[in-house]
Amino acid sequence: MTDPRLTPVLNRIDKDLPEAIDRLMGLLRIRSISTDPAYGAECDAAADWLVDDLVGIGINASKRATPGHPMVVGHGEGDEGTGPHLLFYGHYDVQPVDPLDQWATPPFEPELQGTQAHGQVIRGRGASDDKGQLMTFVEACRAWKAVHGSLPARISFFFEGEEESGSPSLIPFMKENAAELTADLALICDTSMVAPGVPSISSQLRGMLKDEFTLIGPRIDLHSGHYGGPALNPLREISRIIASFHDETGRVAVEDFYEGVREVPGEVRRQWESCGFDERNYLESVGLTRPHGEQGYSTLEQQWARPTLEVNGLWGGYTGAGSKTVIPAEAHCKITCRLVGDMDPARLRERIRAHVEARLPPDARVVWSGDLDGAAAAVMNIARPEFEAARQALGEEWAREAVFVGMGGSIPIAGFFKDILGLDAMLIGFANDDDAIHSPNEKYDVQSFHKGIRSWARILAALSR
Repeated sequence: MTDPRLTPVLNRIDKDLPEAIDRLMGLLRIRSISTDPAYGAECDAAADWLVDDLVGIGINASKRATPGHPMVVGHGEGDEGTGPHLLFYGHYDVQPVDPLDQWATPPFEPELQGTQAHGQVIRGRGASDDKGQLMTFVEACRAWKAVHGSLPARISFFFEGEEESGSPSLIPFMKENAAELTADLALICDTSMVAPGVPSISSQLRGMLKDEFTLIGPRIDLHSGHYGGPALNPLREISRIIASFHDETGRVAVEDFYEGVREVPGEVRRQWESCGFDERNYLESVGLTRPHGEQGYSTLEQQWARPTLEVNGLWGGYTGAGSKTVIPAEAHCKITCRLVGDMDPARLRERIRAHVEARLPPDARVVWSGDLDGAAAAVMNIARPEFEAARQALGEEWAREAVFVGMGGSIPIAGFFKDILGLDAMLIGFANDDDAIHSPNEKYDVQSFHKGIRSWARILAALSR
């Protein structure tokens, strides 16, 4: 049964779409590149723009200073006694635009363009990541306020300006303002759909572990004619150790590596199998013909629900032009692991280091580069009724079943909400994989923007019930 409050809100969204696009264009013109100090004033201007926009629809919003770029925090009241208190997060900062000569249009002069594959698109830096996504939620709230005079539930807004530069101010700000930011559920719009037109709720995000080591052999580089044969060659030995990380099936061979890994529930696996993911296109787009990961698991399971150990860099000896006949004194390796389930980054680091050290030959020693980043996976509590309510609302808008999906990458804010505020997070986004985020010619489909606004309106109606 359709919520009688919803139809006039959806009609208002359709009617006001041109104005909503104009507002987004205004935000996209602000060059809020957080990583470059030259754009500090522009980041400040983007925060001011958002405060003014929220205040314009009746939200009590303000700009909050941090040691870096400011946060924007706002609070809006809903109908008395309706639904949970929701906290919506987004970020207003964007990636640098380099290489500028590969942009077909100026990155901060956004424009509507017609395309054969996607219809109309909004072209410009930040269109998809994350200004366009952020504004889908704001526009849904604007429509509710315009039609009914109030929001459908109590909603807080939390926008940061450093997501693209590591969020150095985020954790201190969240801890200092935990009482104000605490809600019943966090909402995040900074993700994509698993396939075009397939609405998706991210139910799990892989974590990350980074490490680096140097294998040291002889005191100095050696002449390969004088010492080739009797001398230990660090490059050869590090290659042997790296080869021991995996068995012939692609499974990681580090002892107890899979402790804390969960199997995918049957219903979730069914959704993945029917979500429209095109494995062949996914692989062929990067010049591959078949998956090369852990055997016995589908490509989506490998990407979303299985842990990995990858070699990201390997070097040593002479790498310049021509030849230099040396046995190098050192060899170097960078590795990362993607984590799932309840895998513990600290314990896993110990196991990987023990695996390497147990395989050192005589006369070799290893030096680790110190503790690098490590973050556990984030697994959403999809048993909460709000998740199924949102999934049904998305299905109604997109006229096909919405799916719970995994993500191969990491979105740290989801874990921070849980660890610092005790909040479960629901991640719903409307980007497409070909939006070229972080790349030249970034775009956001007008359909994604329009139906994203309508989707949030439906979700708010469902949650407020």
